[in-house]
Amino acid sequence: MSNERILIIDDDQAVCLSLKLLLKKKGYETISVNHPSIAMETIAEFNPDLILLDMNFTINTTGKQGLAMLKRIVDDHPTVSVILMTGWATVQLAVEGMKIGAKDFLAKPWDNNHLVKSIQDILALTSTANPQRISSSSTQSEDQFAHIIGQTEPFMHAMDIAKRVAKTDASVLITGESGTGKEVISEAIHEMSQRSAQPFVKVNLGGISTTLFESEMFGHKKGAFTGAIADRTGRFELANKGSIFLDELGELPMDSQVKLLRVLQEKTFEPLGSSRSKRSDVRVISATNKDLLEMVAKGSFREDLFYRINLITIHLPSLRERKEDIPLLVKHFVKSTCQAYNFDQPILEDTTMNWLKNQAYPGNIRQLKNMVERTILLNTNSKILNVKDFQSYTKINPASTHVSLPEVGKITLQEMEINMIKKALAYHHHSISKTAASLGITRSALYRRLEKHNIPHESQI
Repeated sequence: MSNERILIIDDDQAVCLSLKLLLKKKGYETISVNHPSIAMETIAEFNPDLILLDMNFTINTTGKQGLAMLKRIVDDHPTVSVILMTGWATVQLAVEGMKIGAKDFLAKPWDNNHLVKSIQDILALTSTANPQRISSSSTQSEDQFAHIIGQTEPFMHAMDIAKRVAKTDASVLITGESGTGKEVISEAIHEMSQRSAQPFVKVNLGGISTTLFESEMFGHKKGAFTGAIADRTGRFELANKGSIFLDELGELPMDSQVKLLRVLQEKTFEPLGSSRSKRSDVRVISATNKDLLEMVAKGSFREDLFYRINLITIHLPSLRERKEDIPLLVKHFVKSTCQAYNFDQPILEDTTMNWLKNQAYPGNIRQLKNMVERTILLNTNSKILNVKDFQSYTKINPASTHVSLPEVGKITLQEMEINMIKKALAYHHHSISKTAASLGITRSALYRRLEKHNIPHESQI
């Protein structure tokens, strides 16, 4: 049974009774307050771990009184988590509440399962609620992060958050530059979660056109549109009971953002051509290399969607911020490459490792891995890999910063970009995936540049 305390602040006694009965069955200790005038006094006496706060009272149905109380709670009791509940306030008010410090927002009438999950996730992430629940993890769960290499402080901080949030159902936003390992971390979070036995569905949002978004994400019925010759199961249905990884979230157009927000808020969706709603029991993990807050400020990303997907944010540092991890990563990539191809493992001298440690890697871990693998494949008979072996990689690798540049003024930045993309395509035999990886950009970003510069290409994986 749980020992957490939950305070309900709502002027509707029927709502309070209903919530108390529900939460008592889940083992929570609950009390309720029906008038805002005694709420702060009750918080001080009851010392709750979480508060369910109604945003509207009969004396004020604008939602502003709830926001004012929320601010007082956050200021006076910063360790207490708050979930907002309302049948009146707009989404914009809910977003305002999230900015002030609320952990979640639920509209009345609420879904009991959704409410309980939200409470469980928030309390599991609050150290004051149950520190043991956060720190304890089975050996099997810890093993999911064992293959992730790194010892520097910024990286270990990110991993600590990932391990703590993994056992909950909380939505997670993973940020960081391209090639920092966002997909790898998302998989580890899923494998460490209670949903690990269920599907883990990856979706590259940057690669889905606006016209196909609903069909890809929610599915369609036969005949729903021209070309729909059979029923199609969408990604959210495929991920049911499991997790969905929404990569390149910052690439999602505004009209598609609206459709995504709806399924995240209401936990339901309708396949195209169907009038029947389907339930969505999915844990959402998102990733982006964009600054979403900056996009919100510019109006290119919805503020309500931003606050819906980032209950917990995990920022992965770039390789230049964790240079001390480079030797560990290099040794790991050397070993795994040699094992994969049944090669004898070469030795790297200290001077070589120091040189590698001090190089620039705009493509981050992805570029470093590519560099090590290619160097080994081009030097299969070498028992020792020296600096010259790796330097030969930088001469042919279009993602390297060690490319000789023409005199300033002789070539434009656009011409340089076109030239580098063409060289990368030729080197990788027009493989879009390999070319994008070597340039340190995503496939969708490469496609946009190919179209922008009218560069012919063969669409290969």
